[in-house]
Amino acid sequence: MNIIQTHPVGEIGYNFIDKKYIPKGKDEYHLRFKQNRNNVKYRALTSAEIDTLIANRNSSDNWKMVQVTKGFNANLVKNCKFFGLVRIGSLQPLYHEFHNFRMAVGIYNSTIISCDLGNDVCIDNVNYMSHYIIGNDVMIANVNELATTDHSKFGNGILKEGEDEKLRMKIEVCNENGGRPIVPFNGMLAGDVYMWSKYRDDEALLEKFKEFTELKFDRQRGYYGKIGERTVIKNCRIIKDTWIGSDAYIKGANKLKNITINSDADRTSQIGEGCELVNGIVGFGCRIFYGVKAVRFITASHSQLKYGARLINSYLGNNSTISCCEVLNSLIFPAHEQHHNNSFLCASLVMGQSNIAAGATIGSNHNSRSADGEIVAGRGFWPGLCVSLKHNSKFASFTIIAKGDFPSELNIPIPFSLVSNDVTNNRLLIMPAYWFMYNMYALARNASKYKDRDKRTQKTQHIEYDYLAPDTVNEIFDALDLFKKLVPNEKGEATVTGWENTGRPTVLTKLPQSTAVFREMIQLYGCRNLLNHIASIKPADFDTFKKTLSAKISRSKWLNIGGQLIAEEKMQQMKRSVKSGKIKSWDDIHHFYESMGNQYENDKLNHAYTSLLEVLNITSKQFTATLFKDILLKTMSTNDWMTNGIYEAREKDYSNPYRKMVYENNEEMIKVIGRLEDNSFIQEQMKKSDLFKKEVRSLIKKWKL
Repeated sequence: MNIIQTHPVGEIGYNFIDKKYIPKGKDEYHLRFKQNRNNVKYRALTSAEIDTLIANRNSSDNWKMVQVTKGFNANLVKNCKFFGLVRIGSLQPLYHEFHNFRMAVGIYNSTIISCDLGNDVCIDNVNYMSHYIIGNDVMIANVNELATTDHSKFGNGILKEGEDEKLRMKIEVCNENGGRPIVPFNGMLAGDVYMWSKYRDDEALLEKFKEFTELKFDRQRGYYGKIGERTVIKNCRIIKDTWIGSDAYIKGANKLKNITINSDADRTSQIGEGCELVNGIVGFGCRIFYGVKAVRFITASHSQLKYGARLINSYLGNNSTISCCEVLNSLIFPAHEQHHNNSFLCASLVMGQSNIAAGATIGSNHNSRSADGEIVAGRGFWPGLCVSLKHNSKFASFTIIAKGDFPSELNIPIPFSLVSNDVTNNRLLIMPAYWFMYNMYALARNASKYKDRDKRTQKTQHIEYDYLAPDTVNEIFDALDLFKKLVPNEKGEATVTGWENTGRPTVLTKLPQSTAVFREMIQLYGCRNLLNHIASIKPADFDTFKKTLSAKISRSKWLNIGGQLIAEEKMQQMKRSVKSGKIKSWDDIHHFYESMGNQYENDKLNHAYTSLLEVLNITSKQFTATLFKDILLKTMSTNDWMTNGIYEAREKDYSNPYRKMVYENNEEMIKVIGRLEDNSFIQEQMKKSDLFKKEVRSLIKKWKL
């Protein structure tokens, strides 16, 4: 039975906060006045203004509770009902226009309950507006309900006075059974979510995270919803317990409940037709359009949800796009792409720069009696068309998976690999270093693309987009150690165990080529970073340069913390600082990210140098000017090979007869796909290659190597 309570009509707009939750000496408006610090002086209505308002078919339970500022024009308020304390700013006989949508300044055909309305607002046909603070120049038209409750949390996982712990909103990332829940808060970064979900065995750390979250917010009841300046809202049904920043654009949404929509003049967020968003946080500069359903979610800044996408119990990292498909219980690091209606991602940790193809079902098959599986994929994860993967599975960085239904759990520890389900020969086939040998165009272009598309204005976390970085180079070293234990046959193949949960063989192919390429990539990584260091400090000669290099003798371990690479030892120090009380808040943790970002180039240089020494099997003393010259010349050759690989990978689209057969002649093909010679990315890579060679030759000559 619906319990409908009955109260005197004169109480509408009052008693927003239960008296037992109002601090001594305060009234129900104390938080409202704290929130609306516009320094505007309000006054009572004049008798003439009241007469005009009544003549314009307006009503109020008490006209003394309607207050206005200088510049208020009663003629611009028509056919409205006012309840409780309503404060109205200046209204001028103007109209506002946004995207060909025009509205007269004023308040028309609406019910307003205990709200503050800024200057020159345009409000028309809002059936029910309750307990909101509206900024200047806001446009709102045709909204069924716009209301805030006294216990609103605006998508944050906090509790208000008198609420039980079971009411706390959590986001159950990475695991369908809720084994890795995080407590969301506005401003939460991918690194925060990763640590909270990953270190489940460190209860003291998790308790600190919860404490930090509570410290960010006030437990008092009675905060009003806010709509920032110049925000435009039209043709929406229900907007409840929602905090909206400035310059947002919301049109045709079905339901927005318990969410924060971050937006400002430089990072405008938009929500479009048919969307239903509940219990979540929308980052700055986000785009959410066309029937999206999101529940218990965070979309980080400049991410997009489109075309009926469903995002549930998940975190979507910065500069990511999900269209059409369904994503459940997942933690996704920045720069993720998933565009297809029939793809599915569930109970997964995807560590960024990833792309999920059509028909891919990642984590849809369960092998036990409960939905307790997980998938962990390093950055650069790329499952191809119609790939089906089982829980539990784990993939090294830059794993590409060929089309196929993989029957069992997988553990692929080799980065830059192509994974194929060889049904004909009943085997799992792994080709290490595939990206370098056959797909350099995509590898290089993606690194460039992700960097160019990073629209963040506040880069608290330094995101690494280069495919050769401390994390991937360490994985390459692990691969080389594994290769040493294998004896390839005459075809360059070897069999390994423990990579697939079946009795069929797992075969590594092209091992001699992969070993050589991986060693070259480590040298290239080391040499690139040394050259960057030289360009930065401009030493006079080799000896001066060498003295600036770290004396560390061992290669450091690194972690991917939300897309930011941080040395493992520094992460351990940070966790100890959290538990000891040295780090006292999420702001402190974010300052730690920034500090690590500032140190990153130097830390990466140290890692690159020790990696170079290790792959060459030499000590720092053996790193001489003569050897450095040999390394530079070798790196030039490797760089040429990679640049040619970029060209050749794309050139196949012009020479492959099966690509060309849809065109009657070359002229038609060029009109459709353009000239290969005009490809701006290839031209850019060739220029970079020429510049690299010029830089190396100049250095050799300058230092007389």
